[in-house]
Amino acid sequence: MKKNTFFLFFLFLLSTVYAQQTQEGPLLLIEGDSIPQYGITLKEVVVFQPLRFKTREELKRYVLLRRRVFRVYPYAKLAADRLTVLNDRLNEIESKRGRKKYLKRLEKFIYKEFEEELKKLSKSQGRILIKLVHRQTGSTTFDLVKELRTGWKAFVYQTTASLFSLSLKDQYNPEEILEDYLIEDILQRAFADQYLIEQPAAIDYDLNALYSIWKEKE
Repeated sequence: MKKNTFFLFFLFLLSTVYAQQTQEGPLLLIEGDSIPQYGITLKEVVVFQPLRFKTREELKRYVLLRRRVFRVYPYAKLAADRLTVLNDRLNEIESKRGRKKYLKRLEKFIYKEFEEELKKLSKSQGRILIKLVHRQTGSTTFDLVKELRTGWKAFVYQTTASLFSLSLKDQYNPEEILEDYLIEDILQRAFADQYLIEQPAAIDYDLNALYSIWKEKE
C-alpha cells in the first residue's frame, strides 16, 4: 500500500477546471504611471502580539512549523478553490454512472499531474494539510471524500491514513490545540507580510482573541 494513497483526495480537488477571474470597477491612471489600474492599493499595517518562547527548542519547533505551513498552504488553498468548481461540474452530470466515470477520468489525470509533488510531503506536512483543508473549506477531509465519493472510499482513505498516525477526521481548532494556534499565527503574519496569498477561510479566527485565550492558559 503506497504511503500517499490517502493524498488521493487532494488530487481530486486539484482539477483542471480553471474559473476565470474578472475585475470590476473603472480604470485609474496614476500620475507618473503609464499602466491603468483598477484602484489605488494602500498597504494595511497590521500589529501582532509578540510571540515568546521559553526555550530555544520551542523557537526551533516554531520555525520548522512555519516551513511546513508555507509548504502545504498552497495545496489547501487550491483544494478550496477547486471544490466549488468540481461540485458545479458534477451537478451538470445527471447520471450516477456518468459522475463516477468523470471522477475516475479526472482522478487518473490529476494523479499523474501531482503525484510526484505530493509524494514529497512528510507525515507532519500531511497532518497540517488535512487541518488546513478543514480551515479553508469548513469540512474535514473525511467528510469531503464521503460527499464526493462514497462512505466506503472515505473509510479506506481513513484506514490508510491511520497506518501513518494520521486522521482525515482531524479538525482545525486553534482555540484548543496549541499547534493550530501557532499555525494561525504563522498564516496571519505571512498574509500581512505578503509571503502567502490569503484566501478567505470558511473558518475564520481573530488572532488577538486567540492570543488572549492562550495567554490565560499559561
